[in-house]
Amino acid sequence: MRLHGKTIGFALAGSHCTLEQIFDPLRQLKTEGAEIIPIISHTVDTVETRFGAPEQWRAGLREITGREPLRELPEVEPLGPKKTLDALVVAPCTGNTLARLANAITDSPVAMAVKSTLRNQRPVVLSISTNDGLGLNAKNWVALLNTKNVYFVPFGQDNPTEKPNSLVAHLDLLVPTVLAALEGRQHQPLLVPWV
Repeated sequence: MRLHGKTIGFALAGSHCTLEQIFDPLRQLKTEGAEIIPIISHTVDTVETRFGAPEQWRAGLREITGREPLRELPEVEPLGPKKTLDALVVAPCTGNTLARLANAITDSPVAMAVKSTLRNQRPVVLSISTNDGLGLNAKNWVALLNTKNVYFVPFGQDNPTEKPNSLVAHLDLLVPTVLAALEGRQHQPLLVPWV
């Protein structure tokens, strides 16, 4: 119960192909004793894809956390002034979300949650999932590497032959990354090979 007494925000952005994979690390955070506040992007909340429907993702979050996901900016904004979160996880963190964060664009529930957490100088843990991580989006995650209180779940290329610009976090390292971030350090190594 290494996270007993901690409140962790868990924000899902719209990398639909990896949404199913985030539920195991989310359960692990709960098993470690964390109180979890789920947050979802407009895309996760409204777009049905071949990977699943919005209600599937909301139901999974409700089942694990016992809470209704926060879905709108006015629901998320009070997290900052109330200092609700000890840390925030963004998993998956899409290229679109990386671009928003690197450029201080706060027009989504996920971006607002990040802004609200950083204003309190508390850790934000990003779990990258983007087909453009080594393309135009590289500048965004590199900028965020130099941002105080921003940490990354270790990541690597998931398919360098067919998708050479794609980066995906190793979700089995999410909980250790959160624990390290709460101590003010980046879990290492940051760049890991895909196996």
